[in-house]
Amino acid sequence: MAKPTLVIMAAGMGSRFGGLKQIEPVSGKDEIILDFSLFDALRAGFDRAVIIIKRENEADFRRLIDHKAGQHMKIEYAYQDINDIPEGFAIPEGRTKPWGTAHAVLAARHLVDGNFCVINSDDYYGPEAFKLMYDFLESASDEDLYNYCMVGYQVQNTLTENGHVSRGVCSVDGAGYLADIVERTKIMWHDGRICYTEDDGATWVEVAEGTTVSMNFWGFTPSILREMEAGLPAFLTETLAKNPQKGEYLLPKCVDELIKAGRAQAKVLTSHDRWYGVTYKEDKESVVASLQALKDKGLYPEELWKEA
Repeated sequence: MAKPTLVIMAAGMGSRFGGLKQIEPVSGKDEIILDFSLFDALRAGFDRAVIIIKRENEADFRRLIDHKAGQHMKIEYAYQDINDIPEGFAIPEGRTKPWGTAHAVLAARHLVDGNFCVINSDDYYGPEAFKLMYDFLESASDEDLYNYCMVGYQVQNTLTENGHVSRGVCSVDGAGYLADIVERTKIMWHDGRICYTEDDGATWVEVAEGTTVSMNFWGFTPSILREMEAGLPAFLTETLAKNPQKGEYLLPKCVDELIKAGRAQAKVLTSHDRWYGVTYKEDKESVVASLQALKDKGLYPEELWKEA
């Protein structure tokens, strides 16, 4: 079996951050959050990564990645293109927003031919997650059901003090498999509690500390690519009719539908690491300090790729 591949989603627009947060430095060594993920992935066993980007940003990524991580693992690039949709469909006039995370992963479909995992480029996941993921994917195969997995985090370890975030709130069954996942796009600390709102703050629903949430760290066999490609026309038909400017083909929703249809299972691999990310510009200072603290504890070398 081929070694698992790391697939990285880096084509998002970073609207809340106000810029291309995927390449925002988070250390004095010009390191970005993705450097930490690639470093952790390499230590876990991954030796190949496919980074999904917008074609116009390729030079920026190559400048930061190719001479660092690219000297230690194979780096390839795939391009999320809003025009990459099936024949017979047209881009709505005025739409510039990408088609979502499932569509992003499909951009890598011609480069991935074995088991793979998916992460966001601008989230710090921690070394435990990559080790759990690699060990799962090394032997995963589809049998009666598609055999997927997800790294789950405790919700309180995934929030920022500077506003709301989007998290997949999960229900996990007694055997440790994902039973249900619901995307909450506005979840945050509110009056000392963790809550989400669906009506711009008119009402708040509490989420208990310890609740498992998804950070878009998924593990898959190649079957997910076939399923998402087959489901894209139905998504486009519905979205172009109901929400042509902002509708998104979301990876968690695709997995949830396969689970509910009795066609897939997703093992929840629990990480106790703390998430870090620059959802907002105000997050950067604390992220820089937190990652430096991890270096100071000896969890990372002072310069990641110098000693890789």
